[in-house]
Amino acid sequence: MLNLENGVDSLTNFKRQTSEYLRQLHESGSPMVLTVNGKAEVVVQDAAAYQRLVELAARADQQETLAAIRTGLADAEAGRVKPAREALKELAKKFGISESDQ
Repeated sequence: MLNLENGVDSLTNFKRQTSEYLRQLHESGSPMVLTVNGKAEVVVQDAAAYQRLVELAARADQQETLAAIRTGLADAEAGRVKPAREALKELAKKFGISESDQ
């Protein structure tokens, strides 16, 4: 988790003491915001912590996909569906697309 009290420093300091900052990043697993002229510019993070973040995001995306599939299946089972051609005609009408453009 980003700690805004201890997790923000200047890029200049990071460049001057890179090995110390890398040690801190490895130990804490927390990202750090680096600033240029007092403005947040980049976030640096330990590679292992980044990998965990990527894996967590992928799992969240999979969960959202599975939830959408379950919703679609439930809609189909409940009869809340319509033929594709009918749905396409309604969309064409809604967005002002002539059927010859399809």
